[in-house]
Amino acid sequence: MSNGLLLRSDVHALFDSGYVTIAPDFTFRASRRLRDDFENGEHYLQFAGTKIRLPHDERDQPGREVLEWQL
Repeated sequence: MSNGLLLRSDVHALFDSGYVTIAPDFTFRASRRLRDDFENGEHYLQFAGTKIRLPHDERDQPGREVLEWQL
């Protein structure tokens, strides 16, 4: 099982703060709190529901159970 995600620095900061996450089905999710807390967030909200790119080898993909924990 792997728990690594390669994220842009801005997305990583939002991920660590709980504003965005990756669901166990590997879709990007963004909290509507971005609008309230930053009076913006549209840039990130537009990606909500899109699948992330994954390594071809399943052994190198993030563990779904780790992603479930982040929700």
